[in-house]
Amino acid sequence: MKIGKWRRELPLHVMILPGLLLILLFSYVPMAGITIAFQKFIPARGLFGNQKWVGWDNFDYVMNLPNFKQVLWNTLYISSLKLILGLIVPIVVAVLLNEVKNQLLKRSVQTAIYLPYFLSWVVLGGILIDILSPSEGIVNALIKSFGLDPIFFLGSNHWFPSTLIVSDIWKNFGYGTIVYLAAITGIDPGLYEAATIDGANRWRKIWHITIPGMRMVIVLLSVLSLGQLLNAGFDQVFNLYSPQVYESGDILDTFVYRIGLLDAQYGVATAVGLFKSIVSLILISGSYFFAYRFAKYRIF
Repeated sequence: MKIGKWRRELPLHVMILPGLLLILLFSYVPMAGITIAFQKFIPARGLFGNQKWVGWDNFDYVMNLPNFKQVLWNTLYISSLKLILGLIVPIVVAVLLNEVKNQLLKRSVQTAIYLPYFLSWVVLGGILIDILSPSEGIVNALIKSFGLDPIFFLGSNHWFPSTLIVSDIWKNFGYGTIVYLAAITGIDPGLYEAATIDGANRWRKIWHITIPGMRMVIVLLSVLSLGQLLNAGFDQVFNLYSPQVYESGDILDTFVYRIGLLDAQYGVATAVGLFKSIVSLILISGSYFFAYRFAKYRIF
């Protein structure tokens, strides 16, 4: 029987093989470079060459940098708000769209909010720089039409984090909305019919049927997103920030980029990357544990 089951499932194993090879090649093989975090790495000597072993010195050096705590705070602040709003906004939009009865309008809105997800931050960065320009941008033109002073969204330490968060939510919430709409379609219509017979209004149906029916998908996306708590979005920040907003917009990824690639301190940069990976592992493991403990959700 086991041989017959293996033969039936063989095509599925073959289909998953390319994905496993990619994970092995780009996720596990590079782990050999973790040792760089404990070395004074000189590229000319090679990855397995005679490198000077410095132990925890790279970690001590990073922790004692005057701006490291600010960079860590920026990362946590920006990524936390992205995570929270990235869950709430798609849920709200999905629930509202589910209540729209006009199918043409519903699909048009779905398409419109989903399109930005496919654009890279290289493209969107250029668009945002133009429309948020304090001199010629359409947003500041509207602000000045009300008699207010223009706002330098990408050059002010006060406004830059908010600009990052809002633009990221605008770009990505369409994807989450589609996922939650798919979850809503899996809810038994008979539950809504029974609620209608019992006299429940639209808000009661949403609160007691729609949202509980989305619970497992919400838990899944929450568990997966918690592992990205220290990833505040390198490609977005890199395309939008400048030295004048380092105080509020510099994150761990851009910090590593400048230390590792611009200053050629590869050991220090790897130490920061290893720190991020360990924290992410702890967070995603903890979130998975609590998801099973309180929501009885498990992947395997």
